[in-house]
Amino acid sequence: MRFFALATDYDGTIAQQGVVPDSTVAALQRLIDTGRRLILVTGRELDELLEICPAIEIFEWVVAENGALLYRPSNREEKLLAEPPSADFVAALHRRGVAPLSVGRSIVATWEPHQTTVLEVIREQGLELQVIFNKGAVMVLPASVNKASGLQAALQQMNLTAHEVIGVGDAENDHAFLSVCEASAAVSNALPSLKDRVQIQLTGDHGAGVEQLVEELIASDLANFRVQLENRNLVIGASRSGEPIAIPSFGRNVLIAGPSGSGKSTTTTTILEQLVEQHYQFCVIDPEGDYESLDFAVVIGSGERGPAVAEVEQVLSHSEQSIIVNLIGLKLSERPEFFTRLLPLLLGQRERCGRPHWLIVDEAHHLLPPSWQLGSSLAEVCERTVYVTVHPEQIHADVLKSVDIVIAVGPHPWQTFQAFSQAQGASLPFQELENPGDGEVWLWDRTAGTAPVQLRITPNTAERRRHIRKYAEGELPPERSFYFRGPQGKLQLRAQNLILFLQLAEGVDDETWEFHRQQGDYSHWIRECIKDDVLAQSVAGIESRSDTDPHAAREEIRAAIEQRYTLPATALRLSQDRDLTANPTP
Repeated sequence: MRFFALATDYDGTIAQQGVVPDSTVAALQRLIDTGRRLILVTGRELDELLEICPAIEIFEWVVAENGALLYRPSNREEKLLAEPPSADFVAALHRRGVAPLSVGRSIVATWEPHQTTVLEVIREQGLELQVIFNKGAVMVLPASVNKASGLQAALQQMNLTAHEVIGVGDAENDHAFLSVCEASAAVSNALPSLKDRVQIQLTGDHGAGVEQLVEELIASDLANFRVQLENRNLVIGASRSGEPIAIPSFGRNVLIAGPSGSGKSTTTTTILEQLVEQHYQFCVIDPEGDYESLDFAVVIGSGERGPAVAEVEQVLSHSEQSIIVNLIGLKLSERPEFFTRLLPLLLGQRERCGRPHWLIVDEAHHLLPPSWQLGSSLAEVCERTVYVTVHPEQIHADVLKSVDIVIAVGPHPWQTFQAFSQAQGASLPFQELENPGDGEVWLWDRTAGTAPVQLRITPNTAERRRHIRKYAEGELPPERSFYFRGPQGKLQLRAQNLILFLQLAEGVDDETWEFHRQQGDYSHWIRECIKDDVLAQSVAGIESRSDTDPHAAREEIRAAIEQRYTLPATALRLSQDRDLTANPTP
């Protein structure tokens, strides 16, 4: 199951003129019977809501006052999420003739056209308040409080994340909470601006539209809307033409394969960072300790001791926390057995709450060999999983059949794709591929029915740190270094990194500096040898300007480099009278 909760607006969505039809209440109860949970997200004040909504008990939590108040109907628990309104503010509105005026636990509400007066009072009193509109209603709340913040607070109480929720609404103030839900829908009577931004446009209005959504959830978990729901993508790189290349964030299985040292861990880490950025929970099974240095997940296990299943369970019980299960402390023969014991826990977690959203299995040929008894759990194993391997042909054939996307890493992608297909007794539906360039891979989306695409993987944070250190302070080989030679070629001043480039640039004469600038040598070196297209483009713009004097151009290029690379201050303060003739031979 993908969606474990429905978050719905009240007025204009499940209710019409304040009343929820019996048929809508019955549909929502059927949804509860499937094990799903309900959250009401409304701008209404709680006391008023309790009077007009006798069916409020079916909701596990109510987000009232447009995100300022939480209410739990089962025990009548209230949690105020924002400051109460200022008495001086309310009094000023009364004095200005703002009526009707309603004051809740935190919200202050009126109707158009009083928004002008409300804004004037806010400015006069210097208050940190915001005005939110909802079909003519004017709601005043503390800054940063809205339906999205209220929903997040409710989900925290429920130990769910927004990735397990579909939201439905109809008006302006619903934009905020619908935008954080994994999927969003609008009833047919919704404002056009809201319909344009949701994934699912329901054909029924008010409660009838919600009933339609409920039936789709019960029948197929919104499988009929798979295309519409594939809008949350993990961008992992770009094609040679610069077009972003992404994989869907849900519902696909990925195989990353290639020889040792070819960049499988780099590619996998880029995917992990995308999952972190979008707040998906993941679990990495790490047999060789390749990911233990990552700082955005809890690492269980070390070289001294293996992990425990109970430890993994404890970490994954926190919805916001991902985990790396390091197996390096276990003997090679013990690792498959531990994975077999861990798997029921992971599947049980997914059955209860949909998490971890992604499972990453490194060294998959050791943990899922052809002899492994997958049993009835095969469908669960092969869902939202990344398999990483040197030998795709040594992975269980049923697992390979479940793979949707294959990423071939390393110098021989054709052989990798061949090994993958031959292990299933199939042949490749495309011709042999050219070998990729530095930092490039081939991606084959088997579900799209198209040929593989070549892309450059986006460097992950760890890779960028290495890149910055290498090019800022490291030692480029002679053929990739920059040489200040001058118009007559009399100089041979070698800059084997960016620090030395800046130091030499300060010391060379204007004629030499201008010779290289006018030829575009600086941007060419940065593009071809430093491999930084963004910086190269910036420097090229400076080079192309004929009205820049040599000193100003040097300062602009220095600033552009320092903006992209944090260079050690001590290195940049070295004396300009350093021996510039060091390393004279290319």
